[in-house]
Amino acid sequence: MPKILAFAGSLRRNSWNKKLIKVAAQGAREAGAEVTLLDMKDYPLPVYDGDDEKADGLPENAKKLKELFKAHDGLLISSPEYNSGYPGGLKNLIDWVSRPGEGEKPLEAFRGKPVAIMAASPGARGGMRMLPHLRDLLANIQMLVLPGMYGLAGAAEAFDEKGNLKDEKVAGIVKGLGKSVADMAARLA
Repeated sequence: MPKILAFAGSLRRNSWNKKLIKVAAQGAREAGAEVTLLDMKDYPLPVYDGDDEKADGLPENAKKLKELFKAHDGLLISSPEYNSGYPGGLKNLIDWVSRPGEGEKPLEAFRGKPVAIMAASPGARGGMRMLPHLRDLLANIQMLVLPGMYGLAGAAEAFDEKGNLKDEKVAGIVKGLGKSVADMAARLA
C-alpha cells in the first residue's frame, strides 16, 4: 500500500486549498493508498538562511518534516496563487526539507517520488499562472510531476458548508489526481 503525503501550501485556517487537498486525498485513499494530511501551520519554520543552518543545523520542525517526507512514497500539493507565484511559506518548507543531513543523499526526501499539483483560487484562472512555476520547482528537485495539474476557479463558491465540492465532475477530476499519485507510487514501489 503506497503512502501519500497530502498538504496545502496555505497557512489560512479555512483555506480553499486545504479543502481541495482533502478531496484529492480521498481519491488516493479510494485507490488503496494510506494518506497523511499535513498542515504546514503545525510545523512553523524560520526563513531559510544558510548561515543559520551552518551554525545551528536543521530546526527541529525541519527534521520532523523531512522524516515525514522520506516516509511517504508520493505527494499531493494544493497551493494558492500569490501574485502569479506560490507562497513563500511553501517554498521555505521545500527549501528546509531539501537540505541534506549527515550521511543523506541530496534531495532524498523528494527524488523520484510522484506528485500531483492543484490550486484553488477565487479568481477566474484558478491558480493556473502559479502551477507551472510549482511544477518547475518540483521537477528541479527531481520529483515526478504528473500531468494533469488542476486549477479550481471560483473557489469561494465551489464548496458546500461541509467543505465538499459542489460540482461532482470537478470532484471526480480532483479525486483522479489523488488516484494517479497512488497508482504511480504503487508501480514505483
